[in-house]
Amino acid sequence: MTDFVLQTQGLTKEFRGFTAVSDVALQVERGSIHALIGPNGAGKTTCFNLLTKFLEPTRGTIRFNGQDITREKPAQIARRGIIRSFQISAVFPHLTLLENVRLGLQRGVGTTFKFWKSESSLSVLDGRAMHFLEQVGLEDAAHELAVNLPYGRKRALEIATTLAMDPEVMLLDEPTQGMGHEDVDKVAALIKRVSAGRTILMVEHNMAVVSTIADKITVLQRGSVLAEGPYAEVSRNAQVMEAYMGSAEAALGGAH
Repeated sequence: MTDFVLQTQGLTKEFRGFTAVSDVALQVERGSIHALIGPNGAGKTTCFNLLTKFLEPTRGTIRFNGQDITREKPAQIARRGIIRSFQISAVFPHLTLLENVRLGLQRGVGTTFKFWKSESSLSVLDGRAMHFLEQVGLEDAAHELAVNLPYGRKRALEIATTLAMDPEVMLLDEPTQGMGHEDVDKVAALIKRVSAGRTILMVEHNMAVVSTIADKITVLQRGSVLAEGPYAEVSRNAQVMEAYMGSAEAALGGAH
């Protein structure tokens, strides 16, 4: 029997008569990399906002490990281990890389709000923080200020901080957006590497990334599921090709 860690049924979000997400049934298999793709305005980020409860669904249910979490608050969702990143890099620019990751670790040891405590009391977390920096290849810059990092390495730092919060499911929103080709390849390889023993649900526009690392793809169009399956199957779907007219269609066909 397939083990689904995250499931939705009939997930719908309406804004004053406009339906942004319509009757979405999503099944994310434990330990997989699941990509959510679709043209601009397809409802991908709205789906993420519903899953993490930044938005309340109009209708439908969300289940995590079989439990109904539809009415839970964002903080409860995060405590369950559903941790998301955003389209823009969300790091603290004037803290070092080590300090950024250490903030993620504080959630797990109950010192999250004790900012008045001396810095030395947090040094016990440095070893684990370095471990996560090593996982994303940033150990050489541990004492550098985050503001000085190039964009691709900032996204790597964000992934390290997300890992520090011990996620059961990582939701990555456009992790390669705005990157050059070299950074895209590095971040894709990084996501694949850190996915071991974890579940990743990602919104991604870059079909080369999706074709390389995703186990399963859900295609949204106008808020509804258009197609679902492995990349080889989805990329040959005539409706998907039509939805991705132009350059994106070419990307779908050429990213093998």
